[in-house]
Amino acid sequence: MIMLERMRKVFSMRQLIAIVLLVLIMVVPENLESQDFRIRTITAGVTIESLADTGTISQAIEFLERAKLVYVERGYVVQTIRISTQNLHQLTLGEPRDQSLQFLKEIDQMLAARNVSMAIGGLLLADHYDANLVGWVRSLVEETSQINFSLAIASPQRGIHHRSIKMAAEICRALSTHSKGGEANFRFTASANCPAGIPFFPAAFHEGENSFAIGLESPNLLTKVFAQSTLHNAKENLMREMESQLEPIQELAVQIGNDLKWKYDGIDTSPAPGLDASIGKAIETLTGRPFGSATTLAACSIITDAIKNLKLKTCGYSGLMLPVIEDKVLAQRAAEGRYTLEELLLFSSVSGTGLDVVPIAGDTPVETIEAIYHDVAALSLKYAGKALSVRLFPIPGKKVGEVVHFDNPYLTTATVMKLE
Repeated sequence: MIMLERMRKVFSMRQLIAIVLLVLIMVVPENLESQDFRIRTITAGVTIESLADTGTISQAIEFLERAKLVYVERGYVVQTIRISTQNLHQLTLGEPRDQSLQFLKEIDQMLAARNVSMAIGGLLLADHYDANLVGWVRSLVEETSQINFSLAIASPQRGIHHRSIKMAAEICRALSTHSKGGEANFRFTASANCPAGIPFFPAAFHEGENSFAIGLESPNLLTKVFAQSTLHNAKENLMREMESQLEPIQELAVQIGNDLKWKYDGIDTSPAPGLDASIGKAIETLTGRPFGSATTLAACSIITDAIKNLKLKTCGYSGLMLPVIEDKVLAQRAAEGRYTLEELLLFSSVSGTGLDVVPIAGDTPVETIEAIYHDVAALSLKYAGKALSVRLFPIPGKKVGEVVHFDNPYLTTATVMKLE
């Protein structure tokens, strides 16, 4: 009030109003009301000395909170902040698992207190099997809430990892039977040829110096563009709009990296969906037909061609995600029988990031899950090391065609899908 009275003595009321408006224009970004996307995650990748190295993790949290604040002050919505480390198997060689679990529990408490999640990458070396791992994983998901993990089932160097596929299938079934609704599988994926630096979980892991990347939730932007596009010009229209809206995101990231001395890896341009941001709706807006109909494959290809060729620094998948139980339209079309799991894999051949959160029957045999992993691994290798991952959701007590409701607020009601 004192400052305002002093300003009144110096400036007229009209001048004072003009100054206030100028300040508001400088503080509030022009696109605050017109944003068609959210920042799903800012993910910091760190190399820690050991699982006892909580100092590095604490520094990463502080960096993420400062980076998030920069975006929030510019009017952007930042949904999550996350950390990825090097693969767990690099940190646990020769170390008792009970001790590793205790360290992870302590880290988890740090993360939960600051609302941060973390990915610890691959649990085992490539193409290894460990009969004791299933029990350890059960304890991990029961005693932590923020830790995500994976197993690599294919790599360019070693091809298909048959032992890892067996291990991953057993973990998938165990997580299904030892968590309500099988929801623990939300924190686990089998990954094929996934590189370091993916900002999305649970496939994320880190290599090298500390760095960070951005992940997006942008299906509403795609829907807006496709409402004014055809199959002939959709790619060009989408590229133009995404570059226009994401360049400020990139500029801020470069500034953050320079100011805070963190390497910037890029934006994963994958249009990750949410319950109010459907990639299924975006595709249907472009094709004019229900997802799964003819031209769905063409639309998937158009989207991927666009997001992989943006004039931006990109990283991670930068592909099309089709997570069935995270997208209301995809879940509805699956319930209507308009597409199958096999067709989802077909879409991945031209565009996608694999099979993501697909609801299957709780009594699906481990051998069937292994077979699906083999198909994804083979597809990944066929297309020159294409990054694919698999999150299957065997739903305990549910059979094909039955409806399932989830407690997780990020998952939508779905129908258990049939496996051909």
